[in-house]
Amino acid sequence: MPVSVEIPGRGLLNLEHIILDFNGTMAVDGQLIPGVEDKLNRLAGLLNVHVLTADTFGTGREACRLIKCQVHVLPDNDRGGVAKEKFVSELGAEKVVAVGNGMNDVLMLKKAALGIVVLGREGTAAAALAAADVVVTDINHGLEMLLHPLRLKATLRT
Repeated sequence: MPVSVEIPGRGLLNLEHIILDFNGTMAVDGQLIPGVEDKLNRLAGLLNVHVLTADTFGTGREACRLIKCQVHVLPDNDRGGVAKEKFVSELGAEKVVAVGNGMNDVLMLKKAALGIVVLGREGTAAAALAAADVVVTDINHGLEMLLHPLRLKATLRT
């Protein structure tokens, strides 16, 4: 069952996939932010959960082992986020919510039906901020918006 919400002035969002950047978005220094595992496992009943990571700290797969998700380690040569954008396209951009914070998340945030940028402890690239539809100060707040989609409606209506 997808996450569906009618956004006045924008139309129907029918989301089937969530793609998350790992470091800086759902983890700090390679360690999961408290609450993320639980919320993602709850969302896994509604969305297909994908974690895309360059795995800077080499902890991505281990940190996500208890999350009902697929972890995809990106090639070292993908510095511009082209692989993330391609992944969104392959899933069907109109069905994807992308969550990130960095410069290499810009293309996927723009391409996805819904882009959420996280202003976390690692910081946020200004270009990622400009590419997103929604800005949250904590990853847990962004995940809660998907668990309670009327929050999206309140934020995005025109």
